[in-house]
Amino acid sequence: MFSPNKRADTINGILFVSLFALAAIQISQWSWIKHAGISPLIVGILLGILYANTLHHRLPEEWLPGISFSARKILRLAVILYGFYISIQEVLAIGWAGAGTAAIMMSSTLLLAYWLGVYLLGMDKQTALLTGAGSAICGAAAILAFEPVIKAKGHQTAAAVATVVLFGTISMLLYPMLFDLGILNLSSSGWGIYIGATVHEVAQVVGAASDIGQTVCDDAVIVKMTRVMLIVPTLLLVGWWWARQQIVETSNKRAPLTIPWFALGFLGVVLFNSLHLLPASRVEQLQQVDQFLLTMAMTALGMETSVKKLKGVGIKPFVLAALLFIWLIGGGYTMTYLLTWR
Repeated sequence: MFSPNKRADTINGILFVSLFALAAIQISQWSWIKHAGISPLIVGILLGILYANTLHHRLPEEWLPGISFSARKILRLAVILYGFYISIQEVLAIGWAGAGTAAIMMSSTLLLAYWLGVYLLGMDKQTALLTGAGSAICGAAAILAFEPVIKAKGHQTAAAVATVVLFGTISMLLYPMLFDLGILNLSSSGWGIYIGATVHEVAQVVGAASDIGQTVCDDAVIVKMTRVMLIVPTLLLVGWWWARQQIVETSNKRAPLTIPWFALGFLGVVLFNSLHLLPASRVEQLQQVDQFLLTMAMTALGMETSVKKLKGVGIKPFVLAALLFIWLIGGGYTMTYLLTWR
């Protein structure tokens, strides 16, 4: 796609996606959208889907490789740079209770998603895993990271992202309500752990926890970032398991092992960020660049998604996400209470 005779068209496609991404970031700053905890990634995929089902036929076909490049190559770079949001010091600060709750809820939710999705609801493995990743780890960003590892398609990714929007938004309304009712016996730190270990997106964690208190919000964000850190071993295990599955299903003993090198790059950036070699202002700039690249990748995936394909996925991802949501609320409270009880 970057050969001399195609390079200009590919770059035009990338620039086309970047314009949509800029629009998504601006729209996400509208007060009511920001208050609802809807991230630029979500706005981006919605804009992409809107374009794919209205004006896509007006795009020169030669630009399509640029959209594909944005949805896959730029995605990997964005996942690597996501490490600038996390430091080892922040993860260690939450203690064993926070780390343990985050790890247990992440792993149990992902395993439950696969079992319920594939064996109870009869879903395809990719959609079940993507839906589980969105609920278990870090919403849309986790879905994007899983997509290339399990060879998912654009409409499967879009369906999984839609579940994050719905149930993450409900979380932002539900958790402050539960706190006000006083029916859950949790301390201030316990509430931070509970929200951080069970709410989908980082923005949604902030939205749910900030209504309760600043200390709760700070603890919740750190626990949430611990869940994000767990994406590295999870992607490595899923990549190994997926290769084994392909061997069984195709009877091919030489099925390639999908090693998500970008996950190792993400870990490397986390370690580098933990050394605090860059000034805070420069780290913030890199975070903004990463947010833009993630939005580009999500927008490009939306541009590859038609409503017809989404209809083919059906309602099952939402049923699965609802079951996982119930587990996150009940199971998350139980684990938080047990690990923080004194």
